[in-house]
Amino acid sequence: MDVASKKNIMITLVSLALALGFAVPGAFAQIAGGTLDPDLVPKYVSPLVKPPALPRVGKIKMNGMKNAEYYEIAVREFAQQILPPFQTDGVTAIPPTLVWSYGPDTDVDPDGTGRHVTEGGRFFYPAFTIETKWMKPVVVKWINDLVDGTGNPLPHLLPIDQTLHWANPAGPRDSRGTDPTPYLGPVPMVTHVHGAHTTEESDGYPEAWYLPAVAASTPGDFDLLWGTGTFYDYFVSKYNLSWAPGTATFSYPNDQRATTLWYHDHTLGMTRANVYAGPAGFYLIRGGPDDMVLDSRDPTGLTPAILPSPAPGKGVNPFGTYYEIPIAIQDRSFNEDGSLFYPDNRAFFEGLDPDQLQIPFIPDPACDGDSDVSPIWQPEFFGNMMVVNGQTWPFLEVEQRRYRFRLLNGCNSRFLILDFNNTPGVEVWQIGAEGGFLPVPVDINAVNGGTLLMGPAERADVIVDFTNVPLGNYNLTNLGPDEPFGGGTPGIDFDPADPGSTGQVMQFRVVSAAIGGDPTTPAQFLQLPAITPLPAPSVTRKVTLNEEESLTVNVVEDLDGNVVLACDSPEAEPFGPTSALLGTLNDDDTGNPLLWMDDISENPAVGSTEVWEIYNFTADAHPIHVHLVQFEVVDREGLEDLDQDGMADQPAELLQNPRLPEAWETGFKDTVIAYPSEVTRIKARFDTAGFYVWHCHIVEHEDNEMMRPYHVGPIPADAPAQ
Repeated sequence: MDVASKKNIMITLVSLALALGFAVPGAFAQIAGGTLDPDLVPKYVSPLVKPPALPRVGKIKMNGMKNAEYYEIAVREFAQQILPPFQTDGVTAIPPTLVWSYGPDTDVDPDGTGRHVTEGGRFFYPAFTIETKWMKPVVVKWINDLVDGTGNPLPHLLPIDQTLHWANPAGPRDSRGTDPTPYLGPVPMVTHVHGAHTTEESDGYPEAWYLPAVAASTPGDFDLLWGTGTFYDYFVSKYNLSWAPGTATFSYPNDQRATTLWYHDHTLGMTRANVYAGPAGFYLIRGGPDDMVLDSRDPTGLTPAILPSPAPGKGVNPFGTYYEIPIAIQDRSFNEDGSLFYPDNRAFFEGLDPDQLQIPFIPDPACDGDSDVSPIWQPEFFGNMMVVNGQTWPFLEVEQRRYRFRLLNGCNSRFLILDFNNTPGVEVWQIGAEGGFLPVPVDINAVNGGTLLMGPAERADVIVDFTNVPLGNYNLTNLGPDEPFGGGTPGIDFDPADPGSTGQVMQFRVVSAAIGGDPTTPAQFLQLPAITPLPAPSVTRKVTLNEEESLTVNVVEDLDGNVVLACDSPEAEPFGPTSALLGTLNDDDTGNPLLWMDDISENPAVGSTEVWEIYNFTADAHPIHVHLVQFEVVDREGLEDLDQDGMADQPAELLQNPRLPEAWETGFKDTVIAYPSEVTRIKARFDTAGFYVWHCHIVEHEDNEMMRPYHVGPIPADAPAQ
């Protein structure tokens, strides 16, 4: 969102709250969250969980693919001890947290239901890793098993705003609603393997969701009309699929470079809540020519390098000794009963008590029934505790040797700036990003002062060398802000995260190296696989990032100087933001914001290579993800003239000062940070026909219009979206 506008409105609203004698939690101190105070949660008492690999069912022949590795993976509800089991007094127990995640469908609860599982087994948040091999296809039957022990559909763990354009199973499906109360019906799901190169029906299209099989009739106030999304039905018909109710079977050819992917829910308009509840895990592709790393010290160029290993495999101890470890970093907030906290009202974002934000939300008749402010949706959400691999502030015992960490920023809205400088003598080398290995290892200590910037959904494959670190305990910290990120330097352009909570991530406990030493190749001698650049583009597209303020609700002051929120007061400041949108650039160089439901504007030809110029007309950075493709970052270029809120004036005018991508962006990527008041250029080859999407991976933005469909090749006349 627009940082400056937010701060201006926040100051006004906070002034009102203070004048009325109300407390303003989190306005100028530790950020607000649930009823559990982060200061009461002990840090570094739980060992880091190292997610094992998921077991497969067997092999299958499907879609012309022979001997595909076959998985049956369900999403279920269960309790997990995310918080340490005891508070600082050593007596008061912190209960486990009810979460959702993926696991093998064959795992059953002790009562035999196979549905509402208990802690343990192979259901875990984050989910276990799917380990795959290059050119070895994988088929997954994804099962929505969000039902209780008696088979009844479960409601959502978190509040769902029905006034967004969302899945809307109670109908009309895949549309904007008007009911301001939280949705209480069965939960739709559709899984997306983020970064996978696959066909449209297997990509996790946001309108291809499906409810649990038992949700054909729903108890309570919901008269269920739809058990599947619009595109679920379209794909079933188009490809003559035989998906069982409550399931979808997707195929992944794994014909891309060896790399670090991840999988998560992608349901239209509720991804933020579904992923926050837990369903996500790593998906690794290994092998092939792009996974062959050599030791540059050999003049013959024939000696393979040795990377840190092993990684956790199938059926292993998740607390065992591994030198390659996937690490998912997320922020969450909790209540005293251990439950996840996520706001159920817009007042939370404004730093007010719900009673002090009396504005005409959708569908309040005070604005003649034309209010455009959603009552629950948050423009962004920042949790006040850090969770790493499903544990708050864990510790990892490491030897004085090299490790390979596959890092994921799995936060909803938070940009991370991981700071390794608290660990003396450590060396950090980035060797890969979302699209596999970089051209050369990047010395993060030298090029970025020992800090690693990661936007939501970005991955970093890093070698962390503890060889010369003295024995002891050292904290990995976070310098990213507790608010929207706009670029710049911590402490100068923005305040870093609260050092007592979100400024801490995990702890390294350095011990002596095991007998035998470290056989791995020092990172500076890694000769990474050569990268073949994409061909010259045939098309250049100009697309935009935009932010919307209310067209009906305004912030005004009465004669006594109090803040009043009113309708249709054109002389007053509009209330906002109400949404963030993607769009195109008009011929006059102004932004043309578009809704999810608008006609498709990006329609690459099959096999074409295109450059997309992403004009950011907001005051914040956005992590932009394009499905199907792995792209190259071409450059970034500033825009002339910033307004009082720090946004580029329109019509856009380039500064003619393009700068090359950062050293850690020189390989292939699927997510890129688009900074405010800049044009970010990416180049991609679109080789597979079908419907896909591109969107901001701040999932609160994605869920409220900052996502657009695109189609590769001619759009079928009978398709639901044109």
